[in-house]
Amino acid sequence: MSSEIIFQVTEADEGGYVASALGHGIHTQAQTLDELRAMVRDAVACYFDDPETAPKLIRLHFVRDEILTV
Repeated sequence: MSSEIIFQVTEADEGGYVASALGHGIHTQAQTLDELRAMVRDAVACYFDDPETAPKLIRLHFVRDEILTV
């Protein structure tokens, strides 16, 4: 198993944040960044039953769309 897992984090339309793991079926959401960090850790722990197979590093990649008009 890889020693790292990457989550793409976006701001939810209704507020808060949504995180999805790249290459794994792990998704979670929260209202604040502190809550999101805790939810991501919990989701990874639940997804990987065996701590030996769980990634040792969780990376959060923040994606933000910005629209510019001319």
